[in-house]
Amino acid sequence: MERLKFIGKRLIYLVIMLFGVATLVFILTKMVPGDPVVANLSQRALSDPTIVAAYKAKYGLDQPIFVQYILYMKNLFKFDLGTSIRTNTPVLTELVRCYPATIELALFAIIIAAVFGILFGIISAIKRNSLADQGVRAISVTGVSIPSFWFALLVLFLFYYKLKILPGPGRLSNTFSAPQTVTGMYVIDSLLEGNPAKALDALRHLILPGCVLAAFTMGLITRTTRSNLLDVMSTDYIRTARAKGLGRTALIIRHALGNALIPVLTVIGLGLGNLLGGMVLVETIFSWPGVGQFAYQSVLSADYPAIIGVALLIALNYMVINTIVDILYGIIDPRVRCS
Repeated sequence: MERLKFIGKRLIYLVIMLFGVATLVFILTKMVPGDPVVANLSQRALSDPTIVAAYKAKYGLDQPIFVQYILYMKNLFKFDLGTSIRTNTPVLTELVRCYPATIELALFAIIIAAVFGILFGIISAIKRNSLADQGVRAISVTGVSIPSFWFALLVLFLFYYKLKILPGPGRLSNTFSAPQTVTGMYVIDSLLEGNPAKALDALRHLILPGCVLAAFTMGLITRTTRSNLLDVMSTDYIRTARAKGLGRTALIIRHALGNALIPVLTVIGLGLGNLLGGMVLVETIFSWPGVGQFAYQSVLSADYPAIIGVALLIALNYMVINTIVDILYGIIDPRVRCS
């Protein structure tokens, strides 16, 4: 009963935060400089007041801000994010189209970041102050510090242009057509289609952008795992276990790692939310048709409905993932449910 009450409380907080974020996104979008009428109509159309008035009426731009806000919130309750000014297509349809590409890339990147980040953190803690520790720490600092757009250009030049061992931009090679859409993720859809060669090609296209996106989160996970593992290793129950003759590796794997990884869940959750929000520059460089590229094109054309839709999607990603992590905390550690 206590657990259900804890989960219910977190879900209520989620709804309240969604309402607040939706309001904040609307206000900030209206403060962004730029006129969508000027951005989307030709010079000839702008010179005709009838066309300008019809355009404003179509997208509700002729209404007072308060009326626009009421209509905006009313439409949100109906899952209507409006129509994209740039593509003349419902924003929800556009997000449904491009979101699976971002999900596929984000999941691939977070798996790489989590596996190697935790592994490197364990190695660094076991080999504290050794040459291996220094090397792992250098890798983690580099991953956190290196600009993603520069890293993307570097790996493209090296592995695609020079060495020619990995494919370049895009989700598939020109020799393959897009698989029939089931999940929107090419690797899974290609396997469901019964075409392992296409699935392998889609997987190879994930490697370069996935590694670029994983670098930052992997560095954070490595540092968090190392510091928390070292803290846990200095606790009384670990010292007692060591006094009983357990080796350092057995101590870490069997006793320390479980407690040390609890804060790492937060880093992984935030990293996944960041990736699902769409890395604009990386998706643009790799011609990846995801949320990031859609957001970039929407900003260029001052497409306010699309910008609002992307902002709400990014906020929803963070809030849902943080709520899930919060609930997992309460399940793993009962003390959290009392807070």
